[in-house]
Amino acid sequence: MMDRREWLAAAGALSAALPAEGQTRKPNFVVIMSDDQGSHDLGCYGAKDVKTPHIDQLAHSGVRFTNWYSCAPVCAPSRAALQTGRYPVRAGVGTNGRPLGLQQHTLASRLKTAGYSTGLIGKWHLGDTPDTVPNARGYDYFYGFLPGCVDFYSHIYYWGESNPQNRTVNFHSLFRNREEIWEDGQYLTERITEESVGFIEKHKSEPFLLCVTFNAVHYPMHAPEKYKKRFPNLPPERQTYAAMLAAMDDGVGAIRKALERHGLLDNTVVFFVADNGATTEPRAGLNQQPATAGDNGVYRGFKFSLFDGGMHVPGIMSWPARIKAGQVSPELAMTMDIAPTIWQAAGAPPEPGYVLDGRDILPVAAAGAKSPHGTIFWENGQQAAARKGRWKLVLKGNEYGRTPETRGEMKGDEAVWLSDLEADPSERRNLRHAHPEIADELQSAIHAWKEDTRK
Repeated sequence: MMDRREWLAAAGALSAALPAEGQTRKPNFVVIMSDDQGSHDLGCYGAKDVKTPHIDQLAHSGVRFTNWYSCAPVCAPSRAALQTGRYPVRAGVGTNGRPLGLQQHTLASRLKTAGYSTGLIGKWHLGDTPDTVPNARGYDYFYGFLPGCVDFYSHIYYWGESNPQNRTVNFHSLFRNREEIWEDGQYLTERITEESVGFIEKHKSEPFLLCVTFNAVHYPMHAPEKYKKRFPNLPPERQTYAAMLAAMDDGVGAIRKALERHGLLDNTVVFFVADNGATTEPRAGLNQQPATAGDNGVYRGFKFSLFDGGMHVPGIMSWPARIKAGQVSPELAMTMDIAPTIWQAAGAPPEPGYVLDGRDILPVAAAGAKSPHGTIFWENGQQAAARKGRWKLVLKGNEYGRTPETRGEMKGDEAVWLSDLEADPSERRNLRHAHPEIADELQSAIHAWKEDTRK
């Protein structure tokens, strides 16, 4: 955790390290988040059957992190961490369905104090009441939808009636600011791109924050035929997934071209992350069977799981004016680090007393510093996990896999699962009995963390 005194000391150290231009010229910020994307599903992360040239180019322009983690294996908590710089439970969004509390800072609310124009385009998923929508949380401009997902063409949320805990009729959700708009038949990934480019065009002469939260590659599995034709040899489910990813990749390329066109690319900080790993939910498949399209590479587990497949995600940071191109960093970083990094670069520290769990990672990206994190934590339902260095402990894990044997809470000895991630990144060998002292240390750390984040 970082208090204001630590923040100001770190800001002073960073300021001294930057040239005079960096102290007087405010950078722009673009944060791009994909949805339910497999950790392996980018060319720059090793995928061979999908094509993501624009995201690969973004990675080459800065730092590609190989140990970047989401703060949760599910959508809304991950987005709460992005917006607040806090663990989801401290931000009050430990699970889907909870709005972001009004006492929480957001990326935008802090940057407004530093004179930034702010926009969020895409998926919000952090509240749908007048006081919790993006325009009430610091964003000057919002285009997008409020629930967890919508149809890509009709922009209707179809999944409420199947939820036994909160039955809701199907409803339309597409907004420009607070006004509902109708764009039937227009592919939402392309519209998110167009709106993002338009925001840059409008605000090119002033400092801005733009959050682009694509709903690709989240279900429903919809893609225009022109994108599917790029992958003629893939099985239907993987083909649709690859097409959705390609449409998003084209969007990233269009955003970068807009920045370049207006001479903004060098002094714009761009992040690209996924909210969590690929899912096996049948509704993300095409045959009412567990989805097979997303690829989490060597990592065990999928969306909802605290094994690495649930939240070991792509993480890219680019700032050509400050960060050397072509880097690959193995240092630990998390999505909650984005807010502190942006706020510090913009000179917009949080208010006194606001506890940060994330850290400024510009020194890692720009100067090869070590990760500012010692031990990092996760929680989802009954699951809890911690990573410290090479060691990771998962309590009451659940893979959320594609077979009955890989779904359900782990019991007995398996309920306490210790892995050496350097030797076993797939988390297949349980070392709790070989290293009981490490398992005990991390289990105690998880309990202490739970107490702290609930204060």
